[in-house]
Amino acid sequence: MIKPEILSPAGDTESLDAAIRYGADAVFLAGKQFGMRSAPKNFDADELSNACKKAHELGRRIYVTCNTLPRNSELAELPDFLSYAQDCGVDALIIADLGVFEAAKRYAPKVARHISTQAGVTNYAAANVLYNMGASRVVLAREIPLEQIAEIRARVPKELEIECFVHGAMCVSFSGRCLISSYMTGRDANHGDCAQPCRWKYHLYEETRPGQYFPVKEENGGTFLYNSRDMCMIEHIPELVKAGVSSFKIEGRAKSAYYAAVVTNAYRHAVDDYFAEGDAFTLKPWIKEETEKISHRAYSTGFYFGNEPGQNTSDGGYIRRWDVAAVCEEQIDDNTCVISQRNKFLTGDVLDVLPPDGIPFNAVCQRLVNADGEEVPSAPHPTEILTMTSDRAIPKGSYLRKQRI
Repeated sequence: MIKPEILSPAGDTESLDAAIRYGADAVFLAGKQFGMRSAPKNFDADELSNACKKAHELGRRIYVTCNTLPRNSELAELPDFLSYAQDCGVDALIIADLGVFEAAKRYAPKVARHISTQAGVTNYAAANVLYNMGASRVVLAREIPLEQIAEIRARVPKELEIECFVHGAMCVSFSGRCLISSYMTGRDANHGDCAQPCRWKYHLYEETRPGQYFPVKEENGGTFLYNSRDMCMIEHIPELVKAGVSSFKIEGRAKSAYYAAVVTNAYRHAVDDYFAEGDAFTLKPWIKEETEKISHRAYSTGFYFGNEPGQNTSDGGYIRRWDVAAVCEEQIDDNTCVISQRNKFLTGDVLDVLPPDGIPFNAVCQRLVNADGEEVPSAPHPTEILTMTSDRAIPKGSYLRKQRI
């Protein structure tokens, strides 16, 4: 068995740093053009170059999404974008469109080409064709059951890598190919500008009764018809590895650095434990608990076991049970650190700490001192810098969390 890569998302430099700090083997991100997520900050030319340098110094890889379905008017800008990506040292381009695929071969010949999930690869015949065209990896459609992934692995060259999503948001449309947003808001999902109308609440109107609506109910709040559950495969690492998945992909370029850190850390430890323990592997409870410490929708295992992820029809929002209280900016000694506050907490609070080594522990906030040297009873101001005394050493880069009551 080949140990799979942990591939993490980054929408900005902070997320990139968090993903690397917490164990990502590779990070996928976008430039300012041709990426399927326009909401994140993304990376300008200098940031992309710096991201590659930073990752390569640490033995990590950078994959750039070039996976929109471009119109004719956009193609003139494509050669310069591809050439610059190669000059930056990008390790791979993630591509959905065959025209872009061919252009990458011409303008970025030193960069590996990965086939995006947007291409909808669902069988070994398509995977073999793409490999023969020069693809080094296919990101399979999210709709494929695990047993079919194993068959694809058995029927394609061993050199062709197989990447699969293991965690994050699911789309009600086939592998993200959706037109609802364009129809309803004019925002094109296939150009990275989805308004997520699948998360909205819907009611029924009857044409002869203008102004009168009829709620489509399963619960009192109405029905969220298209609201897919999130994917979480943290409890199924052995099955994914045995099916031959080369890369475990975490969805979430529009999400926070904290999200990237927590989910990357959970899958890093789960995979490492499995390869250390073999058939004796049992997922440690704290690893599963970490996936509950981020904002998420109700979890499912997607299509992996022959079912569908299902729709969360009663609630369109997130489950949020934990808040980030602060980030440790500097460790001064075994009991003192400098923190940047994120959400209010008090002296005496027990904080859940996620250090860069990834093993969480509890620490009691014993004392807080502000920038003026004044002792304060709480940290109420976002991004305020404070000195904190605690009963445990808190390493630089740690996230401090507080459970909601």
